[in-house]
Amino acid sequence: MTVTSIATARPAPYRVTGRRVLRSEWAKFWSLRSSWITLAVAVFLLVLFGTIASYTYSAGATAGGPPGRNSGASDAVSLALTGVTFASLAVGVLGVLLSAGEYSTGMIRSTLTAVPRRLPVLWAKAAVIGPIALVLATVGALAAFGLGSPGLDGEKISLSLGDDGVLRSLAGAGLYLGLVAVFGVALGVLLRNSAGAIASLVGVLLILPGLASLLPDSWYDTLSPYFPSNAGQAVYALHQSSDALSPGAGIAVFAGWVALTLAGAAYRLARTDV
Repeated sequence: MTVTSIATARPAPYRVTGRRVLRSEWAKFWSLRSSWITLAVAVFLLVLFGTIASYTYSAGATAGGPPGRNSGASDAVSLALTGVTFASLAVGVLGVLLSAGEYSTGMIRSTLTAVPRRLPVLWAKAAVIGPIALVLATVGALAAFGLGSPGLDGEKISLSLGDDGVLRSLAGAGLYLGLVAVFGVALGVLLRNSAGAIASLVGVLLILPGLASLLPDSWYDTLSPYFPSNAGQAVYALHQSSDALSPGAGIAVFAGWVALTLAGAAYRLARTDV
């Protein structure tokens, strides 16, 4: 009598890979209605304010005024990118909600149970939202410039896409907004609270430059170009002022701020409990 051994087939163990984590975060991002709405709002604000600023431009306006007739912008690109500040808040808030939102709902426990190494979750979130914001913001910047150009016909500041630096500036706006979205993700993981992270985002991008004006002039002139929002503005400015960074230096400085925040978020994610 012979005994036949029958091997029981066992399923291969599930492996957590960077690609699978990325696909998971991609699916989560597009399954949320807030993602669609916030992205649409960001692009809408970018196009709306840029177009309005171009059609309401007045050559005799006083420099330094609010967007529109009194904006005093020196070129068509500056007018087209009037909405960058508003769009940056939208994509930054979206980044915060993508990360800190999981802490608010408690879903982060399930996420980190599925991905015990933790850090791939942070990298995947940044890798999902950064390119999406970059592409859509670049499209929005191009649309704002294209829609606003007819409103500047006959004006000295009128430009075309083929003019020196125009495409670089419009693409720079998209790159800046993509990094702002990643900055929002990093703040959300670092602070683990949506309200606190959004307040920090607004404070760093909008309030900090104003508060810094209270410093002595010599300090302010030295430090001001290195503030995150000021460095970001240098990325998409068509003409550089004497006290501003070059586009290359601006993106390096702003990317450095984002990388520093990501490093802090990574440390807290890896070293502390949920």
